[in-house]
Amino acid sequence: MPRNTRKLRPAVAVAAVALAAAAVATPVATSASAQPDSARKHLVDVQLLSFNDFHGNLEAPSGSSGRLITGHHIDPATGKPVDDTVNVGGVEYLASHLAEARKGHARSLTVAAGDLIGASPLLSAAFHDEPSIEALNKLGLDVTAVGNHEFDEGYKELQRIDAGGCIDDGDGKDNQNSCAAHEYQGADFDILASNVIEDASGKTILPAYSIKELDGVKIGFIGMTLEATPDIVTAEGVKGLTFKDEVETANALVPVLKKKGVKAIVTLIHEGANLPKEKWTDPATGKVYEVNARYDYTCEGGGELVAGSPIVPIAQNLDPEIDMVVTGHTHNPYVCDVPDPDGKSRLITSASSFGRLYTETNLKYDLKSRDIVRSSVKGSNLLVTRDIAKAPEQTTLINTYKELVKPIASRVLGSISTDIKRDQNAAGESALGDLIADAQLADQSTVVNGQVPVIAFMNPGGIRADLTAASSPYGEAVGDVTYDEAFNVQPFNNYLVSLTMTGQDIYDLLTQQVTGANAASHKILQVSKGFTYQISPTGPVDGSVMLNGQPIDKAASYRVVTNSFLQGGGDAFAAFTKGTDPYYGGLDIDAFSAYLEANSPYTPGPLDRITGTH
Repeated sequence: MPRNTRKLRPAVAVAAVALAAAAVATPVATSASAQPDSARKHLVDVQLLSFNDFHGNLEAPSGSSGRLITGHHIDPATGKPVDDTVNVGGVEYLASHLAEARKGHARSLTVAAGDLIGASPLLSAAFHDEPSIEALNKLGLDVTAVGNHEFDEGYKELQRIDAGGCIDDGDGKDNQNSCAAHEYQGADFDILASNVIEDASGKTILPAYSIKELDGVKIGFIGMTLEATPDIVTAEGVKGLTFKDEVETANALVPVLKKKGVKAIVTLIHEGANLPKEKWTDPATGKVYEVNARYDYTCEGGGELVAGSPIVPIAQNLDPEIDMVVTGHTHNPYVCDVPDPDGKSRLITSASSFGRLYTETNLKYDLKSRDIVRSSVKGSNLLVTRDIAKAPEQTTLINTYKELVKPIASRVLGSISTDIKRDQNAAGESALGDLIADAQLADQSTVVNGQVPVIAFMNPGGIRADLTAASSPYGEAVGDVTYDEAFNVQPFNNYLVSLTMTGQDIYDLLTQQVTGANAASHKILQVSKGFTYQISPTGPVDGSVMLNGQPIDKAASYRVVTNSFLQGGGDAFAAFTKGTDPYYGGLDIDAFSAYLEANSPYTPGPLDRITGTH
């Protein structure tokens, strides 16, 4: 199909159907070519290949981000179990594995469950993630749901990513450059956002569903992100949007698809499950240990999803007409069964993240009933190993952008005396978190009318990689830190914001680290030098919160600085939204870079800002 055919679709709403669900933009219907089945049978085979949370990882990810667990063994030195791992990932290998997997399958579709862009390495992010979309076009992606990170630069930018076109960004403003290699042509695959409504128009910002036809087989895909997206992205990125309930949205679209003759339905949703520790038996001693889950974690193999996982109640309540659920967001690998409301088995899958895994699902489609035979649906997670030939078209793309990014990526900012890691101690403090918070406090771009911030807060989830002293591909000396390395630590391009908070607001903020939405998985904010307190399982110990040795006065006001994500209430830190007189400064990565340059060589100090346990 000519690529512009889909992009010229009119943005009109489908007739109202129940909640239908909040007017939806015209869906996409495409037809994939396949050889006619000369001996058409009652049941035919269909293959679905799926992945999620690619996050712009064009090059093979390094360190722990490029490994998955394949097994376990006892470390003779400690007598404790350790993980066996394998190096995996990289779009050159992902494309080759998918091409190999499709061989022998006349009816095959490749789908994804969001966060394909955003929080990306510099090689993609420096070009507004255009290289990643081009790579996904080349590897044959057919349809994806949006994820929360697709909104990192706002929904208008997401619409441009879908449709194509260039940004007039000053040829490299803020270390980004749109259309650096050529005019950006947009996505050849369908990007679905069935539960994301533009308030002004009442329509979805992108199509709600897509129908794919494969030589007599017709499958409908409903794509959506988690309803809680506004809580985990910058407020500016989702301004003017409403995110609808996932179950209500999907269930309202089932009759819409059925009216179009589609009974085989798959939901692509950017929400996921958490995994418990696995039970592993040491073959030598028979002793049972709790260990981290393997890449091929399956419920059929004795595993289970954590009961409180966000995707579980969603999957349990999706309409029984929906045959399969492809998920993401939690970066976990699993192939499991979550029964539908009728108690019938229904496959739910997730393929970890960063292109390290893909899920192959094989199923039977009944040509008479025009539906998927649910009992035939079988899935498995497969490693994207690096022992296969690279896809040459992906190598060419990567090399093109690597050359274009060099002037930005290779600049040396300063040096560090040792690795600076994001690993937190028992209280929740990390050496890298200290460094970033100090950099934010030192940044002068948030000083306004003589109001100088005295405390900085950084969310731990925004620290995406360790800062290592080893040399990088640009050949700098050991210990030198390049812009590329700094960007991998803070890839979101959030703005720094100063605001005024009361002492009580600060106490509330510290309490929200371990309560409410963060009670199940604590989020300990990283803080700047001079700010100290003692944490407990219920929040900060009263009277322990100090600034430069003096107790924080709950009735007094303090100027603080944080990133725009947190300032908008991200990660369930609602206390930030009570702050007054907000003032937007520069980008967080710029503050981090400047601090490294001004404090080189940098040596981390003791972890003594946060004490106690939680």
